[in-house]
Amino acid sequence: MGSDHRSESLCGLPGVTNDAVPIHRVYVDGFWMDETEVTNAQFRAFIEATGYVTVAEIKPTKEEFPTAPEENLIAGSTVFKPTAGPVEFDNYLQWWSYAPGADWRHPAGSESNIENKDDYPVTHVAYEDAEAYAKWAGKRLPTEAEWEFAARGGKAGELYSWGSEIQIDGKYQANIYQGRFPVDGGDSALDGFAGIAPTRQFASNPYGLYDMGGNVWEWVSDWYRHDYYSRLRSSGQVTRNPQGPADSYDPMEADQIKRVHRGGSFLCCDRYCTRYMVGTRGKGEVRTASNHLGFRCVKAD
Repeated sequence: MGSDHRSESLCGLPGVTNDAVPIHRVYVDGFWMDETEVTNAQFRAFIEATGYVTVAEIKPTKEEFPTAPEENLIAGSTVFKPTAGPVEFDNYLQWWSYAPGADWRHPAGSESNIENKDDYPVTHVAYEDAEAYAKWAGKRLPTEAEWEFAARGGKAGELYSWGSEIQIDGKYQANIYQGRFPVDGGDSALDGFAGIAPTRQFASNPYGLYDMGGNVWEWVSDWYRHDYYSRLRSSGQVTRNPQGPADSYDPMEADQIKRVHRGGSFLCCDRYCTRYMVGTRGKGEVRTASNHLGFRCVKAD
């Protein structure tokens, strides 16, 4: 489990890939995993059955954001906004913005919709939203170890969930970003998609799982700590069914409570973020969603 690719170019910000080292050994009991990321149709069934309201659909409170002006406390979520021209990769706020009205039904903002996109992955789902769906479905979110075990498809030591090369017979094997990131119109869509794609558009891995790299990031149940892999490796043992650390700590944003993301997304590219590499990690504040973040579920064997 993990990666030995420390290159800072993996995500453009100093130090952020060191959380995927060192490689260490884990054991997980058998489990079942959803073939695909949870889709808009599946999530709609949950909403219709329960009346659940997602975090993005609820107006933020003054208690949660005490320094925010009242006029900024508007329900919404985070949306990728391409830049007008090339930029330095030193500030992700250049291409991310808070979009009022953005939520799972309106992924690009209040004027957008998901009509005819039932088979697309649901997005704008905060951690508690994903957890609520999983409970309703009689499942749960995977641990980080389970997710990586499933993504590897019974293999070890390969860079991607489909093998060791980014292309097979000249074809991309995942929905990722090719071209000039994050410039408007910069995604050349050599993989067939500019932006999010429906599920099952690429071959499954040897376990029959689709989109374990690219398309949308996926929540897993572990708290995020940058040093967790070092802790596991230092035990000198094969860790059985690791559940993640007891708490969250990210030295880059110490005031935020985070869980782990896995798999990368359609916005990951070789110039900025190669987190579609199967052993690498992502992270996110638990009540923050975006238009490239979804999830899938597991259940016990």
